[in-house]
Amino acid sequence: MWLGPYMLLSIIATPTKIVVSTFPFLSPLGQSQKTPYQKMPFKRYVEIGRVAQINYGKEYGRLVVIVDVIDQNRALIDAPDMVRSPVNFKRLSLTDIKIDIKRVPKKKDLIKAMEAADVKNKWEKSSWGRKLIVKKRRAALNDFDRFKIMLAKIKRAGVVRQELAKLKKTAS
Repeated sequence: MWLGPYMLLSIIATPTKIVVSTFPFLSPLGQSQKTPYQKMPFKRYVEIGRVAQINYGKEYGRLVVIVDVIDQNRALIDAPDMVRSPVNFKRLSLTDIKIDIKRVPKKKDLIKAMEAADVKNKWEKSSWGRKLIVKKRRAALNDFDRFKIMLAKIKRAGVVRQELAKLKKTAS
């Protein structure tokens, strides 16, 4: 079976098993092509202890922990300041943070595990968390604050332009 210009798929069937293998061919430049299935595409898995952010609904933006997987579409989530509830996976955005907890822990055990893993601090230091903090700050600005920021940007752009002109002058 042909999979592309430089890859051939071979299916060998025997009475006891079916073997599927790929044969990389040499590219026009003479380099061997890699198979497209060498790396796992995901790094964040739905698992007990995975910290997630709710991306839809009345709890929007809240960090929660998956404490149990109900079925292929829903998980039981919990956080220190909310009631444990089932949520659809489509309403969760998984983070890189994972805490070590058992399945369906008591609320006090969950709080201890979150404090031990320093979840809040890790979230605030992550690029995703920092972006959300900046977004909240910008949303809280009034008109005069936005005006002051605009003036500061204009002033900074002028200084950058002057320095660039000096560098161009010295280079030539």
